[in-house]
Amino acid sequence: MKIFVALGANLGDPIAQLNTALASLAAWPKMTLVRSSSFYRSAAVGYTQQPDFVNAVCEIDTELTALEVLAALLAIETQNGRAREFKNSPRTLDLDLILYGQEQYDLANLQVPHPRMQQRAFVLQPLLEIAPDIELPHLGPAQHYLAAVAEQVLTRIPQKATLAA
Repeated sequence: MKIFVALGANLGDPIAQLNTALASLAAWPKMTLVRSSSFYRSAAVGYTQQPDFVNAVCEIDTELTALEVLAALLAIETQNGRAREFKNSPRTLDLDLILYGQEQYDLANLQVPHPRMQQRAFVLQPLLEIAPDIELPHLGPAQHYLAAVAEQVLTRIPQKATLAA
């Protein structure tokens, strides 16, 4: 199954944490990291009294179910010191399953596609960088939503994610 995961961090060394998360995803059993986007700096959403975020999106091929992927993402977040103090709080690492093929889930602990991904430049732009023709289930081409988020400022970080081959 082709899936996409959004990555974000704004505490500690966010670039290093995203690189560590990408390496953890690549090493996870039954998950193959296909590609990852550039890293982008963006302002916090919701609770804005916190540092800017560094965000990216990666594509993964997996044999895992959506709930197994969610469990893996939560385990990787925990390994990287993620604490959930309050909604939209600062974090060492945030991993969101944004697309699981064209499947849809509306469970208490998992909503896929991510319910606000088309409203967030920090998800759309990196997603479109690695999958320019991606279709969002029941929403159509992701690129159709870029104009609506054009006022959200993203700054591409020159460093590209690096992984040991």
